[in-house]
Amino acid sequence: MLTRTSSVEAPTLQPGAIAKIWVRHLTSLFFPVLSLSFLWTGPHAWYVAALFMLPAVGIFVWDTTSHDERRQPVADLPAWPFDALVYLLTGLHFLILFELVRFFSAQGVFSADLVMLFLVVGANSGFSIITAHELIHRRKPWEQWLGRLMLCTVLYEHFYTEHLRGHHARVGTPEDPATARFGESYSAFFRRTLPAQFQSAWKLEAKRLGDESMSLFDRRMLQNRILHGLVVGWGIAFAVLAWFGYAAFAAYLLQAWVAIRLLEAVNYFEHWGLMRRQAQVSFVDSWDTYSWFTYYGLTGLSRHADHHAFPARPYQQLRVFEEAPVLPVGYIGSVDAVFAKNDEFMTTAAIELGRRGLGPFEEPGVSEEEALARLSEVRQEEDRIRLDRRAAWKKRLSRSWKTVPFPAQLALVFAAILVGTTAGVQWETGGGEMGFWSRAGLHAWIFGSLAIVIPARRYLSENAIGEIPSWGVALAMLLAVGVGGDAIFY
Repeated sequence: MLTRTSSVEAPTLQPGAIAKIWVRHLTSLFFPVLSLSFLWTGPHAWYVAALFMLPAVGIFVWDTTSHDERRQPVADLPAWPFDALVYLLTGLHFLILFELVRFFSAQGVFSADLVMLFLVVGANSGFSIITAHELIHRRKPWEQWLGRLMLCTVLYEHFYTEHLRGHHARVGTPEDPATARFGESYSAFFRRTLPAQFQSAWKLEAKRLGDESMSLFDRRMLQNRILHGLVVGWGIAFAVLAWFGYAAFAAYLLQAWVAIRLLEAVNYFEHWGLMRRQAQVSFVDSWDTYSWFTYYGLTGLSRHADHHAFPARPYQQLRVFEEAPVLPVGYIGSVDAVFAKNDEFMTTAAIELGRRGLGPFEEPGVSEEEALARLSEVRQEEDRIRLDRRAAWKKRLSRSWKTVPFPAQLALVFAAILVGTTAGVQWETGGGEMGFWSRAGLHAWIFGSLAIVIPARRYLSENAIGEIPSWGVALAMLLAVGVGGDAIFY
């Protein structure tokens, strides 16, 4: 078996090789260029917006059918052209975010473009985390700071601490919240890893400052990098709200959420089911893929085994090791499998682990039937635990709700409708001339009036003046409500 110190013979540098390799890596500009094209040509009719899916579909097909990129990196490859590409991708990320908030501040959120924001711009933000990941592994402090700033724009700066000091040290162990367990579904992994990674990062940072149990009000907290990331990340978000309005704010939060979902989908399949059997990280503790597009279009991400063995190795120098388990398709196809066909992904991955004798399988050559039987057993146990937790949660929620007095229940429902309606109108209009609280007051006036007029009309109809006159009284009351609302709020 290859060890962490194993060497792979690299090809020698041939004339023109640098330019050819660099040009292939320019494929990484696909998502930024597609996002900018979308933002610079909008707003779009729904049928025009849908056309921006066609290039993404083409990339999906390419990524799922290109499985032959096993060439080792060229020896003595100069770093500067590839560093320049990383810096270009970084600059494009910030440009796209600016264009994103400008775009949606001008046209509002609720449109066909919102769907494409989810699919195109959100995907680009997820791709940008790959660039940030490359930067935070660099040795120069300013490059690490640049990577952290990129993570702040998706509200996930704690990834810097957890990934470098947590994940890389504990990958493939039960202590690593970013390693998906054998048989664990993506939804279960996401619910577990999101809070667990933040908690891990917080503990690691508190330990760095000298006291894992220090109070939030300890003066040393001023040096806490997790707090710095929260302040900067949400500071940027609220600056977007203040300068560009509610629609831009909603779009900004949506791109961050999509980026996080994509990042954790990648985390999910990069180590799914693997269990480290030695103290030192080896090449069998990560999944690789031979997809051409994933390697060149996602800055070397396909060679994850070498990255974990040598985290400081730049993306253009990552190597292929035959010992690593191999995903059947590239990262684009794997993300699709995780989101849309999670059971199918787990089935394929379990068979691969059984064949190689990795994860829960002690020896190689495990049959498909045995591998799938083990997977089924684990999945049934996970489903039982999930259903028990859901039932317990519903029971607690129902019990808590029943303790709330009926008038308070009505008030809570009314408040939820009021806030939701007001927020929706504010986002759609970009705020307009009326502030949030003024609009909330107007909506409360309208909803409250309806809550009085409707039962009053019914009472008059059944107990006093009859059906038709009651409608006349109700219309008169609504007219009075309209006149009063106009006088108060406009």
